[in-house]
Amino acid sequence: MADIVNFLIPAGLAAVVVVLLLGIWNMFRNGPANRSQMLMRWRVGLQFLVIVLVMGGLYFFGSR
Repeated sequence: MADIVNFLIPAGLAAVVVVLLLGIWNMFRNGPANRSQMLMRWRVGLQFLVIVLVMGGLYFFGSR
């Protein structure tokens, strides 16, 4: 189970970076504002998920 968490955390961080870069790209090319809002919501949700994974991994698999 710890291996799954150790895989999901970097994958989640990579997803956050990809969504952030898409949002920045959309902003610089003057894309639709609705897309920027959608990307911001996705980024915040993914960041929340990664924080939950990190805290859960520390709680369940951290050294005591």
